[in-house]
Amino acid sequence: MQNWTIKELLKWTTDYFRDKDIKDARLEAEILLARVLGKSRVYLYTNYDAPVNQEERSLFKEFIKRRSKNEPSAYITGSREFMSLEFMVNPAVLIPRPESELIVERAIGLFQGKTCSICDIGTGSGAIAVSLAYYLPRARVYAVDISSAALETARANAVRLEVEVEFREGDLLSPFLDKGNYFDLVVANLPYITAEEYQSLEPGVKDYEPVLALLASGDGLDIYRRLLAQAPLIMKEGAYIIFEIGCKQGRQALQMVQGMEEAQLIPDLAGRDRLIQARKGRI
Repeated sequence: MQNWTIKELLKWTTDYFRDKDIKDARLEAEILLARVLGKSRVYLYTNYDAPVNQEERSLFKEFIKRRSKNEPSAYITGSREFMSLEFMVNPAVLIPRPESELIVERAIGLFQGKTCSICDIGTGSGAIAVSLAYYLPRARVYAVDISSAALETARANAVRLEVEVEFREGDLLSPFLDKGNYFDLVVANLPYITAEEYQSLEPGVKDYEPVLALLASGDGLDIYRRLLAQAPLIMKEGAYIIFEIGCKQGRQALQMVQGMEEAQLIPDLAGRDRLIQARKGRI
């Protein structure tokens, strides 16, 4: 029986994934093997010649089979890094994307070192809300989602990362409308994929991630129109709203906040439309 080393397994798996047209084949192989071994990816590079035992290889083989069927590696391993924090994920929640970190970064830039209240709408795994609570320790963070299964995951992530977030189940801002003008910041990463765009999504997204967190009606901005009708009711004067949009929705989304102050379209690192940020006017 062949004794496989880390180096040999990574090479074989990378070649196999490339044959299956899986993007970032080497990275995917490293993520899966690191999880099997219970080690970091750095460990793989510093222990290239270390043998991998039969039990570990069997589990790795199962991971490879699942990934070759387009199941996202985040669901296979049960985790995904976001803002340098590790979040538990499962098919009940959208896998956090690097571009969504921009929401957290903008919020930190606005409220670093300040006492504030923040509301995260459509929290999913809790990646944004928990990250805000982690990096803005003086903030009081609330989060809402319409999915009870998503909230269960979000609560577990808050406990795991030892931060306090007040979670509520409901549609958009409905759980908070009785608070009045309470929040200094409202953030959201809501569904914005149109029905036409949804059909062209890669299989790893369309076949595995929750449609509730992806698909939006009309031009993809209908849910945000509803949010923007509610938001002023719970925002303090001078409060901010920041929300993520699709890469072709910038101009139309910006028009939706023209009645607010400091309305701006913010691109991601690739220069694509990504965020809308605006401020509620002061009386």
